[in-house]
Amino acid sequence: MDKNLLYRSIPKVDILLEKDEIKELIANYGHEIVMDVIREETDQLRLLIAESDNETELQSKIDNLIKSIVKATSNLFKPKVRKVINGTGTILHTNLGRAPITRTQAEKLADIVCGYSNLEYNLESGKRGERYSHFEKLLCRITGAEAAMVVNNNAAAVMLILSTMAKGGEVIVSRGELIEIGGKFRIPDVMEQSGAKLVEVGTTNKTHFSDYEDAITEDTKAFLKVHTSNYNIVGFTESVLAKELKPLSEKTEIPIIEDLGSGVLIDLARFGLAHEPTVQEAIEAGVDVVCFSGDKLLGGPQAGIIIGKKKYINMMKKNQLTRALRVDKFTVTALELVLLSYLNEEKAITEVPVLKMISESYESVKGRAEKLAEILKSCCKNAEITIGDCESQVGGGSLPLERIKSVSVVIKPDNISVSTLEEMMHGFEPAIVARTAEDAIWMDVRTLSDEDFDTIGSLFGGVC
Repeated sequence: MDKNLLYRSIPKVDILLEKDEIKELIANYGHEIVMDVIREETDQLRLLIAESDNETELQSKIDNLIKSIVKATSNLFKPKVRKVINGTGTILHTNLGRAPITRTQAEKLADIVCGYSNLEYNLESGKRGERYSHFEKLLCRITGAEAAMVVNNNAAAVMLILSTMAKGGEVIVSRGELIEIGGKFRIPDVMEQSGAKLVEVGTTNKTHFSDYEDAITEDTKAFLKVHTSNYNIVGFTESVLAKELKPLSEKTEIPIIEDLGSGVLIDLARFGLAHEPTVQEAIEAGVDVVCFSGDKLLGGPQAGIIIGKKKYINMMKKNQLTRALRVDKFTVTALELVLLSYLNEEKAITEVPVLKMISESYESVKGRAEKLAEILKSCCKNAEITIGDCESQVGGGSLPLERIKSVSVVIKPDNISVSTLEEMMHGFEPAIVARTAEDAIWMDVRTLSDEDFDTIGSLFGGVC
């Protein structure tokens, strides 16, 4: 193989610029952008020639250089965030954006954010308003709290709370609750950033009431309870509940802060899952400040929701850190729209996608799986289409031990490998992400929407 000949066969820039396809690109996207892409593609091609010994592949790359330039240029102007159909069975899939909102909510959101809004304007008084006012009364009504506010995520909520209530002082935390919340973000590190000093008490598996009592000093500013929502310790264990800690809190006038993590507003035990502590239970137990995520079990946008005693919430609103952590009009609007569903619990179960997926019966999922299988059978002539039992999971660091009986549509292609099909699925528009097992694609129908069925059928029909 003569690599020098291959190098010389790469078309020169002036020749490329005379091609009709390139002229059209320049007309659509501009000369500078196209020139940058040409340089990048030709440089990449030279590098490939230097590293590869596959002459046939290299010649094909050279022959298709113009097509590569066209594709690379058009891809520059395509959004990198794309719609994905979630066939994994993981309801709160962190990598896929966690909780979806309804199309109706999205349309209302678009109508509001596409123009101006009363984000910080009181239409009744004609004066400046507060962005928290749009959902504060809603949160208080739903949870029983005195006041509420929202920041951009729950880690930020923890940091703001501690910065406001315990900066320069000590915060007592059970060793068994010093969790890592994902991406190597850890409660002790968040506490350090807030300026509060961590005081560990108890052991990994056991913490007693006396441990908290004995750890109190004149520098103690708060007790911090952290719900271990992303893991479970079982066996020889003991912990102190917030309601059990409340008498000590009242006696010493040391407030209790509770980080609930996922923050569920409805008892999931009614769906056959393990009881997850609700936000309302924390308020009823007398917790002074509670924080939780908006985009997990609540089923809304990413946000850190803070509720509790009015005096503490007011202090946080005045903290300079609040401005750095505040939410924008998209989050404010989306959160309010989701919270409105929670004014009626039964309405929330049918309207909030996360709750709808969690609560859907096995029989219902199976019926929908059979429907999708029939669609695929009519579209896919080179694949075996069946259904099979599987297990869904909540995900997002919530209920880690819980599995929900579900049903998948199973696709076994005849004409291509499963790995090739999976790669093609990621290139679909919209993309489809599923699981592979037993030399087949498994699409868990619990996390699929009925409105996506025809789209799925047409996408698969084009390749198998």
